[in-house]
This record gives sequence, C-alpha cells and structure tokens, in this order.
Amino acid sequence: MSVGWAILGTGGFPDEKVAPALNLADDCELIAVMSRDAARAKEFAAKHDAQVGYDSVDAVLRDSRVDAVYIANRNHLHAPHAILALQAGKHVFMEKPIALNFADGVEVVKASESSNSKLGVGFELRQHPGRIESKELISAGTIGTIALAQAQFGSGVRGNVHPKPRSGYSDWWVDPESTGGAFAMMALGIHCVDELRFMLGQEVTEIAAITDRQNDSQSLENLATLCLRFSGGTIGTVTCGFRMPGFQNSVFLYGSDGKIIFNEAYPPHTLQGSMEISSQTVNNTTSYERNGLILMQRQIESFNQAIQHGHQPAATARDGLKAIQVIEAMIKSAATGTTVKLEPLDF
Repeated sequence: MSVGWAILGTGGFPDEKVAPALNLADDCELIAVMSRDAARAKEFAAKHDAQVGYDSVDAVLRDSRVDAVYIANRNHLHAPHAILALQAGKHVFMEKPIALNFADGVEVVKASESSNSKLGVGFELRQHPGRIESKELISAGTIGTIALAQAQFGSGVRGNVHPKPRSGYSDWWVDPESTGGAFAMMALGIHCVDELRFMLGQEVTEIAAITDRQNDSQSLENLATLCLRFSGGTIGTVTCGFRMPGFQNSVFLYGSDGKIIFNEAYPPHTLQGSMEISSQTVNNTTSYERNGLILMQRQIESFNQAIQHGHQPAATARDGLKAIQVIEAMIKSAATGTTVKLEPLDF
C-alpha cells in the first residue's frame, strides 16, 4: 500500500532532493506540498506532480490522504511542526536538527515516543552500502578494536577567505536564532558525527572543539575541528567547514587489525567515491557510481517500511537529539576553551 506524503518547505533542498527522491521511491505518493506563499506552493506542486499545494501546516494536517510529513523547512520550524504533525496522527520524517536546542529536542522525542506514529531523521549515510558494510565488519571484529576514527567534510571557493553569506530563501542560515547556533557543524559536521556513531556502534561521551567563530562578535562558525571520545574507547576527529577549496572529503577508520577508508565520502546525500578495506581476512576496494538521489530514495523507502512493518526508523528521534547534544557541546567547548562531557540520554 502506498504511503501518502506531504513536504513542508519548497526551498532548494526539497526542490532538488526531497521531491525527486519521493517520486522515485517505491510505495510513495506525493499528495501535498506546503509553502507560506500560496503561489509558490502551487508552482512547486505542479513541477513535482503533487496533487495540491497548501499555504498552511494546518491544511496539510487536515488532509486525510497524507500519511507522512517530510519536514524540510527552516530549522526553527522543525520542532513545532513535528509535534503538530505527531499530534495529528501523521508519521514524521524530518531534516536535522529536530529542534534548535536540547530542551526542545527532548519534547520532540517525548512526543514521538508517546505517539503511535513513526519519527525518522534525515541521516542519509545510514543507507550507504559501504557504511552499512563497515558497520557489519566492525561489529564482527574484522579490523579489530577501533583506535581512531576520522571524518572530514568541507568545501570552499578559491579566492574567498570566508564564504559569502547565504541569501534569498537561504538567508536564515546567517541568523543564529534560526539555525541553532552553528553553521558548518549544523550543515556538514553533524553528518560526520552521526556516521561515526552508526559505524562504530558507540556514543560520543566527550568533546573538545576549536572553531573560527563562537565568540561575542561572530557566533556562527565557518570552520570547526572536533576531538571526540567514544563510549567504546575510540578517539575520533571531525573537521568541517566552508573555507577549504579542493578539500579531500574522506573517512578513515583505523583498527588493531586493519583499516577502512572512504574517498570522496561526501556530500551525504550522494553515492560516489570508493571504499577501501584492508585487514587480515578482507582486502578489497569498492567504487560507487555517482548518484545524487539514490541515498535519499533509499532513506524514504526505509521509512515507508518502518511505517508498514512497525519497526524503528534507521535514525530515530533520539539520534536527532544526540546530534543536538553534540552541537551544543561543540559550541560550549569552542566558546570556553574547555572539554565538555556528554551525559547519556537516560529518560
């Protein structure tokens, strides 16, 4: 049975990724899209073969044909819209962050866990075949005890010391109150942290961060480096930012009996690059044909299956809350020059 979907948001990401992926995914029907601008909603609906364009969230939630809502609008709207949708009995799939701060994120988790509906979070790399294989190899001990995990995700334009501020429909990214207090980490680095958590099967317990901002004059960083301690003893590093033209986007996992390397590892919604495995028992390289939609498509199909079969989504509300906890710890560490410990999500 097809799942009827609505998209909240008609910006660049919904236009280039979400709507096309929904139209490619099995068991999906794009029922509605929503923008505050009624004309824009109708134009977006016509472009992507949605049945209707709405200019309010209430109208979307009243539509009985809509089973699931994909929240892809501005960050500060994610939490209130998720809670409204859950209360209306809709399943919710949302882009990160699930909220602007930890306290509001807890409310999203509670709303999700007290609901009969599913809530999933957009961490597409959990659908990447190489990341899935790596998780299995690490769990099986193929490369031994993981000592060091490194992920780096960046970009830039030659000649620009700092990136040009986003404008137009993306201008809210320059407002700390709208983004959640971080820029490079919110847009890029949190994908690195989540995939390390996913592959290692460990939680982040301690963070030390240095950024080029997080001070009184400039609160949104363009470049960040984090040192992470994981619950299983692995040490990790994450570097992310918009000041590195020609940056090598890679992931390195070093174990006592081998290593795994991902080349051309990002952006997170694009399948590309290669995975190299070197160990006592497995030695091979897998290359991936570039596809900018397949991970998004698989993510949506996976969420459909969670709805249809009653199991947990690939990334849950608690994974989204952990992401907020990591970002808040990064901000505090960078601003104070201290190491920050993270408490377990015991509630």
